[in-house]
Amino acid sequence: MGKKSIRGMLTVDTLKQMIEDEQVETVLAVFPDLYGRLMGKRITGDYFLDEVLGHGIHACDYLLACDMEMDPIPGYAFTSWASGYGDFRLIPDWQTLRIASWLEKTAIVLCDVLNEEEDIPVNVAPRNVLKQQLEVAKSLGYSLMGASELELYVFADSYETAKQKNYHDLQPIGSYIEDYHVFQGTKEEFIVGAIRKHLDRSGIPVETSKGEWGPGQQEIGLRYADFLEMCDRHVLYKHAAREIAWQNNVAVTFMAKWDERYAGSSMHIHASLWDESGNPLFPGDEAFGPVHSSPLFRWFLGGWMAHIRELFAFYAPYPSSYKRYVAGSFAPTGIAWSYDNRTAGFRVLGHGSSLRLECRAPGADANPYLAFAATLAAGLDGIKNRIEPPTMFEGDVYAAQDLPQVPFSLNESIRELEKSIWARSVFGEDVIDHYLHFFRTEQRKFDEVVTSWERSRYFERA
Repeated sequence: MGKKSIRGMLTVDTLKQMIEDEQVETVLAVFPDLYGRLMGKRITGDYFLDEVLGHGIHACDYLLACDMEMDPIPGYAFTSWASGYGDFRLIPDWQTLRIASWLEKTAIVLCDVLNEEEDIPVNVAPRNVLKQQLEVAKSLGYSLMGASELELYVFADSYETAKQKNYHDLQPIGSYIEDYHVFQGTKEEFIVGAIRKHLDRSGIPVETSKGEWGPGQQEIGLRYADFLEMCDRHVLYKHAAREIAWQNNVAVTFMAKWDERYAGSSMHIHASLWDESGNPLFPGDEAFGPVHSSPLFRWFLGGWMAHIRELFAFYAPYPSSYKRYVAGSFAPTGIAWSYDNRTAGFRVLGHGSSLRLECRAPGADANPYLAFAATLAAGLDGIKNRIEPPTMFEGDVYAAQDLPQVPFSLNESIRELEKSIWARSVFGEDVIDHYLHFFRTEQRKFDEVVTSWERSRYFERA
């Protein structure tokens, strides 16, 4: 129970002792919702040991059928007013138990979401969507390793000040593009360094941080791990970063595009296929562009590329997500692969055991469990059907005239997912219908609002 080799990870026995010694007073039992936010309860240490340890906790099932404002949304088959919005059970996954070092005397554990009456996973829960795909991979003898390069913007404004400003005229903590700038990074180290430190102390190993291609934009790189552990680290990183920012009277955002003037924030997915003994399966003897790879590598890439438009809503889930896909912005527009080429949506990296695929399409606002599940499903289909990728692209993808393009709106992505027979076959009708309703709701909520841009443009002159 637990990962003793990683600092900050706890076993149940260690947690018991820490509670008895009053080193831990609160345990956060949480799960990721449709947005990837952590929902759950704060539990006193003693009660956690007496009750939760053996039985888990309960939560209202509307948490997987509401919007960001906690508004219960009609139209979900999973739950509704007609069914009374009952409970589901949250059962701690002890492999995720860790210290939350940014909070006083607190531990945190991610939970599996199960049916209230039976030990059956709630299949629309994002973590379960990924686990189902991982089970398919395991049945084929595969394991998946990956990383999510996650970018964020830091603001001099606090969350409270930003809200008072109606999110207008916000002040990024930097004033110029700071890509790799160490000096500007020093100015931001009070917050970015605090995030790195607390993640490292909380079982989330950090590799690096660096300035990115926007004022006040940073990337904090986490150590790669298996797909499920990577996604767990990812959502904990986002959650901790927000709380640490709030503690320091500043704000961070993971919007894929918070301002049209500046670079967007991405979640580049790195993926590699391994066997159950820990041997990488992407390297091989066949020449493939500038690398030597196995057929599995080609087919995984081919499946990923073949299905990316169908699954794009899982990479870009909100109307604002699509403002990021602009030529010359380091976000992809054309669907192509190349070796170490940042204009390509699919970037091949490394050689030998480090050979891996990077998809640059997902935004920082994506739910990682859904994005990684989509990635795995597409790659496995490529292997199953031996889907060959197109010829490697060389040059500037932005300037190419004849490449298929990424979807440029949520409505376009919804249409692609709606007509995908394949997606329904691998995820299930109920899962696809659930998330189509989620995406349509996000689009509908946006369409119903008159924006400040519209008032500025049309109020006087229309």
